[in-house]
Amino acid sequence: MDKPSVIPFVPRSGPHGQQEPASGKRRARQWFTRRQARKAREAQTAQPAAAKEGRWVRWQRSIREQRWLAMVLILGFLLGRASMLEGIAPFAAAYFGVTLYLRREQAFWAALALIGGSFWAAHAAPIVIVAEIGVIYLLFRGLEAYERADLSHAPIVVFASDLLVRLFHTMMMEKTGWLPYALTAVEAGLSLVLTLLFVHALPILAKPSRSVRLRHEEWIGLMILIASVMTGFVGWTVYGVAMAAVLTRYVVLLFALSAGPALGTSAGVVAGIILSLSDLGAVPQISLLAFGGLLAGLLREGGKAAAVFGLLLGTSVLALYTGNTAETMASVWASVAASLLLFLTPRSWTDSIAKYVPGTSNYAQNQQEYAQKVRDLTAARVERFSEVFRQLSSSFRQMTQAGETARQHQDFNHFINAVHERNCGTCHKRGQCWDGQFFQTYKLMTDLMTSVEEHPDMSANSVPKPWHRQCVKIPQVLDTLKRQYELYRHDLHWRTQLQDSRLLVAEQLSGVSQVMDDLVKEIRREAQEQSHHEEQIRDALDRLGLAIQHIDIISLEEGHIEIEMVHAFRPGFDECRKIVAPLLSEILGETVSVRYERSHEQGGHLTTVTFASAKAFEVETGVAGAAKDGDLLSGDSFSMIELGTGKFAVALSDGMGNGARARMESSAALSMLEQLLQSGIDEQLAIKSVNSVLLLRSPEEMFATVDLALIDLYSAHATLLKIGSTPSFIKRGREVIPIAANNLPIGILQDIEIDVLRVQLQPGDTLVMMTDGILDSPGHAVHAMNKELWMKRVLQEIESDDPQELADSLLDTALRQFPGGGIRDDMTVIVTRISKHQPEWATFRWPGLSRLERPRTVS
Repeated sequence: MDKPSVIPFVPRSGPHGQQEPASGKRRARQWFTRRQARKAREAQTAQPAAAKEGRWVRWQRSIREQRWLAMVLILGFLLGRASMLEGIAPFAAAYFGVTLYLRREQAFWAALALIGGSFWAAHAAPIVIVAEIGVIYLLFRGLEAYERADLSHAPIVVFASDLLVRLFHTMMMEKTGWLPYALTAVEAGLSLVLTLLFVHALPILAKPSRSVRLRHEEWIGLMILIASVMTGFVGWTVYGVAMAAVLTRYVVLLFALSAGPALGTSAGVVAGIILSLSDLGAVPQISLLAFGGLLAGLLREGGKAAAVFGLLLGTSVLALYTGNTAETMASVWASVAASLLLFLTPRSWTDSIAKYVPGTSNYAQNQQEYAQKVRDLTAARVERFSEVFRQLSSSFRQMTQAGETARQHQDFNHFINAVHERNCGTCHKRGQCWDGQFFQTYKLMTDLMTSVEEHPDMSANSVPKPWHRQCVKIPQVLDTLKRQYELYRHDLHWRTQLQDSRLLVAEQLSGVSQVMDDLVKEIRREAQEQSHHEEQIRDALDRLGLAIQHIDIISLEEGHIEIEMVHAFRPGFDECRKIVAPLLSEILGETVSVRYERSHEQGGHLTTVTFASAKAFEVETGVAGAAKDGDLLSGDSFSMIELGTGKFAVALSDGMGNGARARMESSAALSMLEQLLQSGIDEQLAIKSVNSVLLLRSPEEMFATVDLALIDLYSAHATLLKIGSTPSFIKRGREVIPIAANNLPIGILQDIEIDVLRVQLQPGDTLVMMTDGILDSPGHAVHAMNKELWMKRVLQEIESDDPQELADSLLDTALRQFPGGGIRDDMTVIVTRISKHQPEWATFRWPGLSRLERPRTVS
């Protein structure tokens, strides 16, 4: 039978074997005992270090450790005292419920603070607060018992608790009429709403160091929480100045100075509305605080003094119209007191608020620091992966080399053991040969093995006579060695293929590691601060009156400049190519051009433009082709693509045979080669990888030629890789230069030979690449050795320099070689012409602009 998977709970027994009741007093005593023991251990551990510190340092550290507890107590006391008109107090229940769900260990202290604050409330009702806290706690424990104590249930728990307690209190007071019951429902609803807002606000106070953007509901929740706390100061005055008015103005000043007019105005409106709910005489404070926050935010660029002047001006002007002389002076003195508090406020407080507000410099710096951390973390992880692939590659190489060395010793010992067991074991001279003359016998076996390896068909008569005198069984020994050597050759063939595969895997792993290293360099290339350069470029464009919305410098590395701009120009004038790109070229000291433009889908008036380093050379291509017997599908495939490294790749492949199967092989080879080159893998390793894939994908003999040309658009340096392909030609004026290689196509042998040819092209050169159908079109009319001369003469006779016209003319010449009109093979020709890049718009100098100093080294 199956054993039960749930172990029954057995209560802990007392000292006499009886079950001890889990009373609340005993649990509390155990909790306090454990806490005191933990504190004692921590004190003993920290005693040597604390002896070296002063009392002031220890006091500061203890404050930092208990700051959350202090904040819970202060907020709880003020929210317990806070109330609205007609004695409505929804703050206590909402605060306790959120604290219970988020910081359960501080819920006890929050309850004490709320109960203590309720004794000093304008409408003191501590019994009601205690009842609400008790019902919330009981409902929470009940949901927890059924594993339903989720944070999303907190508003419902608070609403139900407040409604039950307040409804019972209203009924016990024997109040008649519908208004008390309506106020009870309103208070319960407000407690639900406040719970939803406090859920967003309290975590912000608990984790102020997080570097993410605050959502709108978090800002509103934080403002309402602060305004609710300010309500707890209602009724307290210092020298006739209301503390609630002072603190609300201080909060408005703080938000306006940190975040600008929008947040300052919002803080004033929220604070005024919350205060007016507790005092109808504070209704004019809504407009007063909002206008004061607006002026303070508009003048915040002048610092604290300018923000204070804006608040004094806004509150004083409106106070003159909304109140008498006494109220106006009280408002002024409250603003002055708030201003003094602002001057005493550390700058770090305003910076802490500003880094969460979009549009501020602190927020931009915070986002840059966050992006830098993400960038460094990503680079470190990619670098670790690169190191793993590099170690795997090294392990494959070492394993292959060490295994080959050990295999050679094993093969030799295997030959000796086979001869010893089959021939020497029954020989009467065994003791004399292997015991008395071991070294001579060992040398004889070595010489025989060498002779068999050099002449596998040697007979016993061709063995030197001294060997016959030394061994009486030369024919039998020779026959055994021949059989063993034949087995060794077959085994060596498969071992060689396995070794080549391991080396290829090692090279591929090394290539992937190199690609990752390049990616790490690309990620860390943006490590330098670019904001200063962005401001320089923005100032230069502002002088021309261009409406640039945003500038983002991705790279300023020489030859790899990349800058993104968002503008709102009117279409049709092409300011980016005519003005911005030439101006950037003058500022950066390097030709810059527009790479591409794209319009925003949401805002049609905004356009994102990417500026990049202009290539020193540009290419123009032309292609012409024909299928065998006029079919629609040719076995030849070609590809032309610009790689991200400033290179232009032209590839041509000819599959074995004709038709769909040949097309599939050639297109598969080029597709894989194109993706590998785009990923940044070395071109030789990419071709070897394609070769291994073609070998493994089909047991049949399928192969394809590959003719690849990589042209550097910055230096016009061309790298040509030819695998089984026909010669290519470079047409330079009237001169035609052939480029040929002799090797096998890919897909035949595991270890292929790649002929790498490097040529320095010149402006005006034309590179002609073709398949064998073009070169072999003359057939027997031209000798095989003279086909290159025939092609050179054909290219010299074509006068056109246009790549497409040259390709069409060359194909027409090849087709005219068939008198019957039939095409004996697939024909494809690719013509690539390189020319010097000429910027469309020249640079211009603008008075007052200076050359931008770019970093020469990249960390």
